Amino acid sequence: MNALSALAPEVRQYLLVTGNYWAFTLTDGALRMLVVLHFHTLGYTPLEIAALFLFYEIFGVITNLVGGYLGARLGLNRTMNIGLGMQVLALLMLTVPAAWLTIPWVMGAQALSGIAKDLNKMSAKSSIKLLVPDSQQGTLYKWVAILTGSKNALKGVGFFLGGALLALLGFKGAVLAMASVLALIWLGSLLTLKRDLGKAKAKPKFRDILSKSRAINILSAARLFLFGARDVWFVVALPVYLSTVFGWDFWLVGGFLATWIIGYGIVQSFAPAITGKRRGHVPDGRAAFVWASMLAVWPAGIALGLSAGWSAQVVLLGGLMLFGALFAVNSSLHSYLIVSYAKEDGVSLDVGFYYMSNALGRLIGTLLSGWIFQAYGLQACLWVSTAFVLSAALISIGLPRHAEATSPSI
Repeated sequence: MNALSALAPEVRQYLLVTGNYWAFTLTDGALRMLVVLHFHTLGYTPLEIAALFLFYEIFGVITNLVGGYLGARLGLNRTMNIGLGMQVLALLMLTVPAAWLTIPWVMGAQALSGIAKDLNKMSAKSSIKLLVPDSQQGTLYKWVAILTGSKNALKGVGFFLGGALLALLGFKGAVLAMASVLALIWLGSLLTLKRDLGKAKAKPKFRDILSKSRAINILSAARLFLFGARDVWFVVALPVYLSTVFGWDFWLVGGFLATWIIGYGIVQSFAPAITGKRRGHVPDGRAAFVWASMLAVWPAGIALGLSAGWSAQVVLLGGLMLFGALFAVNSSLHSYLIVSYAKEDGVSLDVGFYYMSNALGRLIGTLLSGWIFQAYGLQACLWVSTAFVLSAALISIGLPRHAEATSPSI
């Protein structure tokens, strides 16, 4: 505690925000894996499993819009703590007797978790904008990359944790253990986060939830297709495919997906170095187009390899690793650009609108993942992913270059 108090206030707040985000992410990743694996063993079809996450994604869309407004009105510390508290409640909803775990009940718990997740994420990402001066864009890029990368690495740990806890404690025991730990972290956050962080100087009107910035609108559209491209085969299709076609058990499925997410998060953390920050280069809209174009090759390549009858394990698992590395750079670039484009006063409004598009992309991807996989198989999911990535690349052509990034919003 003495070492923490000796740090600069901005660094101390950054560490507290990051710690909260880490804790939340562990439970979010673990809960996702718990629900997919547990309900798959109960005989649910891929489309029914996807439906369990329907409200999670729908309420994520709504929450990012309304949450950005609330963050500007109430302060980001409050919205972050509300998110932590709601996640505890969502976990506790799943500790009821097994007979109560009907599809509507689980969808309700997932809805609460979706609201909690996006309040937490919007608050964490918005906070960084306020802790780094506008003149230090390189530092901003580095801090965003570290926060985003470490979060996703821990989400991978959460995937493994979910599979491990399910095997060791069963569904109810695993959820109860996570709820207990997160409740303690929530209480600590209530006592330590700075008050009024991110509270707008002028109270925003509700109509301000819609962005008036051309750059943010374009970036938001690209983000929708980027994350739809990942989730259309990663959320439901891939874990079920690994379980049914490869015959993997909980430990193998959870462990592999955890390794993928951890590697993805590590690459995100190093994205500034990969994209040229050490040479003094800070990315702009052109970089988003170039990296999305490179990403589009991989889902198409995996689909072609599977169609050609090559070893499914080599093609799928190897291709997934390469896809993950390139996707990580794309995601980190987007995360930096939105924080860079956002206005400082009421930053959560712009960030919330952007992550609304992120959540909408996840919603579309999740639903398509269950439906397309059940009806047409994994290769069809991969071709849809390719089309989505190409859409993200084409949309990114409209993003501003460095000389345009400071032009007035329209």
